[in-house]
Amino acid sequence: MSNTENFEYEYVYHIYSHANGRDLIFREEENYKYFLDKLVKYIVPIAEIYAYCLMPNHFHLLVRFKSEDQIPNEDEHKYLMKQFSNLLNGYAKAYNKRYNRKGSLFLDYLKRKRVNDSEYLIKLFHYIHNNPVNHGFVEDIKDWKYSSYHSYINLAKESKIERTEMMQYFDTVNDFIEYHQSNVEYDFLTIK
Repeated sequence: MSNTENFEYEYVYHIYSHANGRDLIFREEENYKYFLDKLVKYIVPIAEIYAYCLMPNHFHLLVRFKSEDQIPNEDEHKYLMKQFSNLLNGYAKAYNKRYNRKGSLFLDYLKRKRVNDSEYLIKLFHYIHNNPVNHGFVEDIKDWKYSSYHSYINLAKESKIERTEMMQYFDTVNDFIEYHQSNVEYDFLTIK
């Protein structure tokens, strides 16, 4: 699973990026909301978002790209990467303007790994939602506002997150909560 593999329609990917150097991507609540608006604008048309977590200096996404017949007929990798480029460049330009800064906000490349099996998928789901706990920002997963976790525990509330696919792994919302509170080994997740 390479960080430079091409995107392909209908596959699930873990996509993540980090701030350049010691910069922050998100400084205040308005930044998180603006990024999520951009995510809806550029990524929802091409992919179902299963999970996300926005951290002060990095983010994680778990997405399944839509089928080819739902997206313009172009070079698939180039087209899908262009949407992420639009997301990150648009966000960075607005961020730089707001904070009177110059230069690259994100690392030069978008890291990505194709998810090829359900064991990896479900552990990755846990990892993404527990990122704020693992990094010491909160002690309880429910206290982090900038992830898709809350969308899953409030299924009655409308969401841009595609929850049906991942909820197949849980009998109830309580099972979902218990799984996310359990300890899961991430030994095969080589995330840097």
